[in-house]
Amino acid sequence: MTLTVRSNAWSRLDALLSLPTWLWCVAAMCLGPVGLALFSQHVFGHEPCPWCILQRVVFVAMALVAVAAAPVKALWVQRLALVVVMALAASGSAASLWQHFVAAATQSCNLTLADKIIHGLWLDTYLPEVFEPRANCADAKFYFLGVPYEFWALGLYVSMFGLSLRAVFKSMRG
Repeated sequence: MTLTVRSNAWSRLDALLSLPTWLWCVAAMCLGPVGLALFSQHVFGHEPCPWCILQRVVFVAMALVAVAAAPVKALWVQRLALVVVMALAASGSAASLWQHFVAAATQSCNLTLADKIIHGLWLDTYLPEVFEPRANCADAKFYFLGVPYEFWALGLYVSMFGLSLRAVFKSMRG
């Protein structure tokens, strides 16, 4: 019985989510956490560290890839976009884990990989209200419902990876 219920739920989900629809959902699900992080920063004063900012960059990159590919009619472009989304989700997962287990235990995040990427893209110069690190990693520990922010991001990255992988394989089966 349980197997039938799960199968029916996946069937309904598969019927609803064509590749373009899934790409638009990816964009929305990526911009949501960035909006929440900005709200948390500017309303509650939760200043971000470089690794927090790097995760914002990854979410924005995933959204841009999805938005660029969603209106394209070529199926191979949409599949390729989802593969790029999966690669970005994997890198975002790594950043979340690094932030929690390594960077948060140090007093200084200065000149880490996250800093180099942010400065290299000049995001902190052009959009400082969104992409400028303003705290060190040890001070930027924030929780929502008792769970660190980076684990919420990790859960979303893992979900996006898995569901994007499913969408790619589903599109290949027809």
